[in-house]
Parts: sequence; C-alpha cells; structure tokens
Amino acid sequence: MLTKEEIVVYMEHQAVRPLSEEELAEVFAVDTVEALVQLKGLLKELESDGTLVLSRKNRYGRPAQFNLLIGKISRHPKGFGFLMQEDADADDIFIPASELKGAMNGDRVIVRIKREATAKSRAEGEVIRILQRNVQQIVGTFESSRHFGFVVPDDKRFGSDIFIPKEQFNGAKTNMKVLVEITQWPEKNRSAEGRIVQVIGKKDAPGVDILSIIMGHDLPQGFPADVLMYAEALPETIAVSEIEKRRDLRDMLMITIDGEDAKDLDDAVSVQKLENGNYLLGVHIADVGHYVKEDSVLDKEALERATSVYLVDRVIPMLPQKLSNGICSLNAGEDRLAMTCMMEINSQGVVVSHDIFESVIHVNYRMTYQNVTKILLNQDEALCGKYHEILSMLQEMAQLQMILEKKRKLRGAIEFYAPESKVILDKKGHPIRIEWREQGVADKIIEEFMLCANETVAEHFFWMEVPFLYRVHGEPKMEDVLDVNKFLQAFGYNIKGLSNHVHAKAYQNVVEQVAGKPEEMMINTVMLRSMQHARYDVEALGHFGLAAQYYSHFTSPIRRYPDLAIHRMIKELLHNGDRLDEKRVTILKGKMKRYAEQASVREKIAEEAERESVELKKIEYMKPYVGDVFQAKISGVTNFGIFVQLDNSVEGLAHISTLIDDFYQFQPESYSLIGEHTRKVYRLGQDIKVRLTRVSVEDRQIDFEVMK
Repeated sequence: MLTKEEIVVYMEHQAVRPLSEEELAEVFAVDTVEALVQLKGLLKELESDGTLVLSRKNRYGRPAQFNLLIGKISRHPKGFGFLMQEDADADDIFIPASELKGAMNGDRVIVRIKREATAKSRAEGEVIRILQRNVQQIVGTFESSRHFGFVVPDDKRFGSDIFIPKEQFNGAKTNMKVLVEITQWPEKNRSAEGRIVQVIGKKDAPGVDILSIIMGHDLPQGFPADVLMYAEALPETIAVSEIEKRRDLRDMLMITIDGEDAKDLDDAVSVQKLENGNYLLGVHIADVGHYVKEDSVLDKEALERATSVYLVDRVIPMLPQKLSNGICSLNAGEDRLAMTCMMEINSQGVVVSHDIFESVIHVNYRMTYQNVTKILLNQDEALCGKYHEILSMLQEMAQLQMILEKKRKLRGAIEFYAPESKVILDKKGHPIRIEWREQGVADKIIEEFMLCANETVAEHFFWMEVPFLYRVHGEPKMEDVLDVNKFLQAFGYNIKGLSNHVHAKAYQNVVEQVAGKPEEMMINTVMLRSMQHARYDVEALGHFGLAAQYYSHFTSPIRRYPDLAIHRMIKELLHNGDRLDEKRVTILKGKMKRYAEQASVREKIAEEAERESVELKKIEYMKPYVGDVFQAKISGVTNFGIFVQLDNSVEGLAHISTLIDDFYQFQPESYSLIGEHTRKVYRLGQDIKVRLTRVSVEDRQIDFEVMK
C-alpha cells in the first residue's frame, strides 16, 4: 500500500519537475480505482499539512522547490510579524501587517519571499496560505453594549478585539474574563467574530488570573476519565517476577536531593570511592516506561502534554498523580523500579566505563538542597548526627561534583550568572514577597550528576545508530555573534577565534572575565540573548551551551516526554539484545521525529505560561508601591525607552517620553540612548533611580519614570 512517506521521498530525491496527479499515478503504478482514490487522499493530506504544494498549473512539488517557506507566525502587538521557519537554523522573515493576510500569532503558514535579505535588512515575505490555526479559542475581558459585545484579548499579539453578537453572550457581563471560540477569522477591514463558550469569572476575583493563563495557553485542567482509569489500574507494589528480571540495587546506599516541596522525585544518586581512586557514580531514574506503555491511552495523553507545567501557584503534571507522586516517585523507604546509569569516573572527570540497565532500588534518605548545603558547608551538628550514615558519601559527592564541573568548564561549557527569583503567595493566591534563590552546592551536585548521565546515555546510543531523541542547542548565528562582539569591544572584551563559527569556550572566556564586575549582568544578558533556543531532534547536532557533542534528556521521565520516550527505546534494546528489525526501526524513526516536534512545541508553550504566571504575580505585588522610588538597573534599551529591573527582580518600562531633559536617540550597537544636546547616556546595565508611576494587572504592564 502506498504511503505518504514514499511520495515525499520521491518528490524530494527523484522528481526533476513538478508533477500532476496523473503523472504521480503513473510513477507509482496506480492502476485501480481504489488505489487512485487512496493516492488522491494522500496528496490532499500532504497538501493540507504543507508537505507538498499544488501550483496554479495543478502540479505538485515540495515548498522549497517552488521557492516557498513553511513556518509559524510570530505576531507583534503593533501588527507586523515574522515567519519562524521550521528549519531552526534558517533566518526569520519579516512580514508586514498588510501581508499577513489574516494570519495570527502561532499560525502555521506558507510564505513567498517578496524581497531578499540585504546586509542591512532581513528578507520580507507575504503569507500565501494558512495551513493551521494556532488557536480556536482565546481568553479576554468581555465588554457589552446594548446590541453587541466584544472581547479584548489578554494576548495583545492577537491584534484586534473580537466582535460578539448579542445572542452569543452566554451569560457574560462587562468586566468578566471569558473564553471565546473564534467563529470567523479577521479579514481586511473586518474584525474577528466569536461566541462566548465559558465565563471564567470576574476579572479581579481570586484565582481568575491564573485560570485565564491556563485557558489562554490551552493547558489541560484535568485528566480524561479513561486515562485516570488506566492509572488507577496500575499496581502499587512491585511483583517478585519483575524484580527477578532486574539488577537488584536495594542494598546500595542512595539518596534523593530535591526541593522541600517537591513530590515527583524522579532521580536518585549514589557514589562510591573505588580502590583505584575513581568514583562509581550511580544515577537511578524512575522507570516510568514500565508503567506507561507505548500508544496506550496514558501514553497518548502524556505525549499531548509533553511536559509538566510549573505555574506560580500549581503544577499541571504530565502524568496522573497516581504515577507522578506515587508508584513512579522515588520515595525514601520504598522499593521502586528504575533505569540506572552506572559510571566509573576518574580524577579528570572522564567516564572510563559505564553500564545502563533496568534496576530495582530502595532510596535510603530523602534529602533537600537546603539540608545538604547545611551539612557540607556549615557542618550543621544536628543534621550531621541525623544523617551520619551518608556523611562520607555526601563529601565524596561534593568532590566528584567539583571534578565534573572543572572538566566541563575546561572544554568550554558556558555558565551565565543567572540567579532565580520566586514569588511567594498566601493561601488566597496573593503575592506576599519575592525571594532570590541562588544555586548552592547541593544544586550543583545534582546538576553535574544529571548532566554526566545525560551525556553518557546520549553518546552510548548515538554509536548504536538506533532511533533516538537528542537535546540540541545550535551555535549562535554569526551575524548575532558579530553584533555582540561589537558591543563587548566597547568595554574592552572580545570573543576570540571568530571565523565562520564560534566555539562555546570563546563565550565562556568572556563570562569568566566579567565575573564579579559591575558590567557582569549587562554582558551576560547581551550574550544570552544572542543564543538560540534549545530543542529536541532525532539527530545528535550537539549542545553549544554545554559544549557537548552528544546530549539527551534521560533524567526526568515523570515530567518530560522525551526522557520517557528514550527510556522505552533503551528498554526495547535491552530486551531484544540490542537488535531491532528494519520495519521497527522505520516506525521508531517516524515516532521519534513526531516526539521531538511535539516536545519542542509544548516546551515553549509551558515556558511562556510559567513566565506569564510569575510576571502576573510580580505585577500584582507592586500595586501598593505606586509613587515609591527604587534603585534599579537598566535591563533593556529600545528606541521607545528603557526597561529597568529592581533589586527584587521586578521589571518595567520607562518610556522615552518620560525623559524630558533632552531628545534621545537609540544606538543599537551600544544598547544605549544618547541625548542629542546633553550627550547624557542610558546604557544597558547602568544603575539608576526610578519612580513607579503605574501598575496595570490587566495590561500586564509596569511603568516607571527615571529620577534626575
């Protein structure tokens, strides 16, 4: 039976010109009515998803063969947009507002280039077809009048209010947050139209803000009944027959180290100092794949979610609680199934041997980052007494962590200084304080051990040449690197060794030079912005930030689908003597590609929702402080003003119109605003005083003015 893959391969590698349906029927020897119907259906599907394009002459070809581009629209609130191409290494294409042709933020489209890129400007294009709408529903604030209503979308990138006919109000009243289904997309000189499908609540009511974010990003609010039934049917104990199939590590001393409020514990660690002076590091990861079978209802739901989402006040898990907090969580004092990576590591941090296998484990102690740090740095007497059994192991872990960190830095892995802030809420969800959290020794232990396991697993299966998922991070585009270098040179720094590419070590050298200096945050920010976003791929394309040739995500299968997918891949190879038949390899290659695409997309959605929920609570936190003066640091400079960050991590905008002592010109090369007459400079990283003038939770905006 003919498949879509066969058609695509032929069009990509053998077709020398666009082909008609009749010509393709001849190529694939279609000689029955049934086969012709099937061919028509496959071509329709390939055209619908943009894999093939049908020309005006009714000829099929790949988009690239017609000089067309496929990607998603990133729309700016001002109306214009950019095509983010599906080829992650390709440049973005500018799309003027007049050429979007009704395409909205996140829509998958086909674009034709109208003007090629030059040395001073990026390429410009026009949308010629919308393949897939990003959203069918959107969250906003409802406003009603006598004969009609409209919804102002929370996401300003939507671009216009949504007209609501009176018969589609469905109980909504002015100033209510609502979920709108789009019934008619915007066209030239005509707004979008929709109907209210759910009233979320009054916009200022407790909990409505986060619920709006959840609905706005189409995040799940519960598990389907069949998924919960599947999870509930899973055994809560481990069968003896399963233990007998595995390596029994229950007598090995091991611990978990997590945050105090963590409930989904998916990694345990063990370290032994060997007689030859090497370290035996064990990274033991929850065997989620044992319970989540491929293509089961539970697996399909997990893939749809692809990741757990950590909002400011809740977690939206990838897996039901029965697994994430129960049988899969590596709780101390309970037997658990695991996937183990045992690594012998020498004094230079080199993994001299390793073994990857299914195991059964028994965690001895559930440790927290805070307590491990108190033991190792403060020698806390009470804690040392309580955990005397693991004191020597903790010390060996700290030694091994330093060895691994040193090795990673020597090869050029980049370590930006980036402390995290956390918003603390009261029981009603109101923000009461903002805390900074810096990485301690315990955090570093877990980070280095997980990185080591991820690299070891990735390289092992790369050389086996099996279908796999890798975490990849491309090197920055050269034009971005050159722009950063110009900026650095103004401060006496330089990214060395530039030719046609840049090595991570060149970035890390600059990071080390600026460490502890006043310009550290500013330079780290500029360099970080020049880097690409990490993603998942079926090819081991390397990880620039880690300076790693092979890297995978193996260590968090409770909360990340790629980890779960490669666990099942590993288990299948272990059970089949490292051999897979050709048909199975073909199937797995297709699945891994789909997994990589889905996980990359859902990760971005999760990150955006998480960031939005935190920023929303920060904005709410600042409401009582309007009129107060704060010490701040310039965190961004644009042609319309400066962004500033307060000491508590809150950010806002001081619009250029508030700088009334001069006319200021934006200098993009130096990330600065310079006064035409006074020559006064506002530059990225500069310390200034600002007054808080406006806080709008509804507009998600904080405004400042610069103090003289």
